[in-house]
Amino acid sequence: MKPLIFIRGGGDLASGVALRLHRVGFPVAILELDKPLAVRRSVSFCEAVYAGEQTVEGVTARLISADQFQVTLEAREIPVLVDPQARVLNNQFLTSPASTFVIDARLMKSEPEPLPINVPLHIGLGPGFTAGSNCHAVIETQRGHALGRLYWDGQTAPDTRMPDGDVRRVLRAPAAGNIEPRKDIGDTCKEGEIIASVGGKSITSPFDGILRGLIHPRVEVTEGMKIGDVDSRNDRSLTRFVSDKALAVAGGVLEAVYVKLREMEE
Repeated sequence: MKPLIFIRGGGDLASGVALRLHRVGFPVAILELDKPLAVRRSVSFCEAVYAGEQTVEGVTARLISADQFQVTLEAREIPVLVDPQARVLNNQFLTSPASTFVIDARLMKSEPEPLPINVPLHIGLGPGFTAGSNCHAVIETQRGHALGRLYWDGQTAPDTRMPDGDVRRVLRAPAAGNIEPRKDIGDTCKEGEIIASVGGKSITSPFDGILRGLIHPRVEVTEGMKIGDVDSRNDRSLTRFVSDKALAVAGGVLEAVYVKLREMEE
């Protein structure tokens, strides 16, 4: 039996999970906001909400309505639904609770609301989830020795509220409003060069590098919100591939899925 797997969120970590599940043959669908908040949009399937479709490493995701769900799966594409409350789980024509798995990859870092139905496997990524309490399994998302590790009991490491690596790489909104980009993802940036502006205030590059990510201009940002990412490695190809972190987390998800399937077959 191959369960239908819903992934809540379609950012870069979620997209790495979706890629690996899709490549080994699982039917996968993504549930997103009407204005996704992903920064690494070039490798995030949620970009389909803005563009209609998004291809990452040869796999295409497509924004659909519920009546296009099955035909999209049959075309070996990943359906993307604007459904932040996961209401599709109550749709008896599209889902069966007994053969539906859910992965919460929204990285909200707070305790999630309960799912609208009971499913055999509910996986949470990162802080906020407690295996055996508000989900069945959790995957570590913090870089380090435990990255990608699967836990069937307890929690992952707590949120440090600090980005991985050089903290300067993360760009934050200096004001509320919509960003006005001066650079595109993949562009070279020089230290001090203007990347974008919000509310008339400039966002400059902290060092020489490549613009790795930038939030979509349609998102209404708040002051201090993460809106971009600069990569000092100066390798444009890194903006076209999911990260090592995303693949490690996806490995933990695959382990959980196959352990649960084996358990259900016994």
